Amino acid sequence: MGGSEVMAAQLAHLADVALLPSVSLGVVPATPDRDTARPVEDFWIFDSDQVSVELISGYLTITQPHEIAMYAQMFAALTEVAVYGEQAAVLIGSAAASLH
Repeated sequence: MGGSEVMAAQLAHLADVALLPSVSLGVVPATPDRDTARPVEDFWIFDSDQVSVELISGYLTITQPHEIAMYAQMFAALTEVAVYGEQAAVLIGSAAASLH
């Protein structure tokens, strides 16, 4: 969250990090024809025992195996359409350029 300057600095940092050999930073392109489901909430998969979900009104902690599997499937689908490395840096750079 922040204005254009804050967002530009964040995007520059992400572009740098995306090129590090020890980091796998995937960027899901915002293309209108993407077939992959679009989750409406943010989620973090910590392990096979817990997923945390951020909603407008609060946070959920998911611990049911069948529900964790749903988030793992969504993450796998997003991973398949994401771009990495130089391609991710290019998309991040395009987003930064659009701020000016």
